[in-house]
Amino acid sequence: MAGLDPAIHALLALPKNVDARDKPGHGEPELSPKRRHMPLRLIFMGTPDFSVPTLLELVAHGHEIAAVYTRAPKPGGRRGLQLQSTPVEEAARKLGVPVLTPKTLKTQEALDEFRAFGADAAVVVAYGMILPRAILDAPRLGCYNLHASLLPRWRGAAPINRAIMAGDAESGVMVMKMDVGLDTGDVAMAERLAITDNMTAVDLHDRLSRLGADLMVRAMAALARGGLQLKKQSEDGVTYAAKIDKAEARIDWSKPAREVLRHIHGLSPFPGAWSELADVSENARVKILRCELAKGSGAPGDVLDDQLTIACGEGAIRIIELQREGKARMQAADFLRGVKVEPPMRLA
Repeated sequence: MAGLDPAIHALLALPKNVDARDKPGHGEPELSPKRRHMPLRLIFMGTPDFSVPTLLELVAHGHEIAAVYTRAPKPGGRRGLQLQSTPVEEAARKLGVPVLTPKTLKTQEALDEFRAFGADAAVVVAYGMILPRAILDAPRLGCYNLHASLLPRWRGAAPINRAIMAGDAESGVMVMKMDVGLDTGDVAMAERLAITDNMTAVDLHDRLSRLGADLMVRAMAALARGGLQLKKQSEDGVTYAAKIDKAEARIDWSKPAREVLRHIHGLSPFPGAWSELADVSENARVKILRCELAKGSGAPGDVLDDQLTIACGEGAIRIIELQREGKARMQAADFLRGVKVEPPMRLA
């Protein structure tokens, strides 16, 4: 969040901690023509750090956040004994916004609680829970989702990873009005962003998070003045971004170098693409977190020099950053100070 406006950081510094039960319920008001040109009363629904910039930007631009919905705290810490709140919950409590962490939204009680906030609209950013039709229909102006792809390409759970892994030349963010389908709603606004070969999933994640925050603010401003235009998604080019499976993480060195690079970068930092380095005493699993295209050729997986240049099916890549199993991530130069890697060694 280093690129956020200083005013947003000031908002986060506020020493507030409010529970949803501290706020009284509200009716569901009709918006007058005058109100439509004013900031909106919103429910925000999000969970990971990707969602936080949008929440902060909406507050910074004067919108009233009636409540924040996020996933419940999960066990964490070194021993897994301490409950850890989501990044969105931490930000919301610092802002003094009511926080709810329901296990389901399908009950009448959950619907009544949602309606009681009297929100004009809901903003959804990587919430991680399906919204039933009754919830989608509750806000007068609807529910609006920020999705990290150029729909209809990469509907689903992992659009950032899949775009890089597939070798896409660009990605982007879109604001859509939600319906009951999986990312099938009508699109309101979009922003595009080029994907370069040196861009990892976390790099693209951070850039799209900031870009999306600005886009959602503009969308809500248009919604407030009654000027938000919606367009149906195309039926052509639909693809689905399935959740990343750890079984996908092993590197296939028989593929061309650019495909290997995109595979590595699409899984960086989590779960991390890996291979095994034939060490003196053992085969050590190594996660490769960042690499670049390099000159050279050889049998797939062969170490070509003492600078961690590895042969692929076509061409080669040079490892820039990596992580040995159970160790901290490190630059290749630091790794090579402690481990000698040179021909005829290979990555299996």
